[in-house]
Amino acid sequence: MRRLMLALSGKAVVFRNNQGVAHYPDGSVVRYGLANPGGSDLIGWTSRTVTTDMVGKKIAIFTAVEVKTATGRTSEAQRNFLQAVETAGGIAVVARGEADLSAFQ
Repeated sequence: MRRLMLALSGKAVVFRNNQGVAHYPDGSVVRYGLANPGGSDLIGWTSRTVTTDMVGKKIAIFTAVEVKTATGRTSEAQRNFLQAVETAGGIAVVARGEADLSAFQ
């Protein structure tokens, strides 16, 4: 994950999206992390300069990177989250290594 975060340096701003569940003595349960369950491991934005009507202005495109090992599989919740990001115009990537980060060129 750190290797991928370094590879994205200068191309996107991403933050580690730790997810989990906290159980408290009173029996309450709190889920933490963005879009838990299913939110990607790295969440942030990719800055792009747009054309014609917004010449010279930059926009931030929501960015989600699901980090997997060579054999890791995405869960249904993760696939749904990535699809929602992509459908809304964001960048959604499953990355097993730097080669999977071509969307950030």
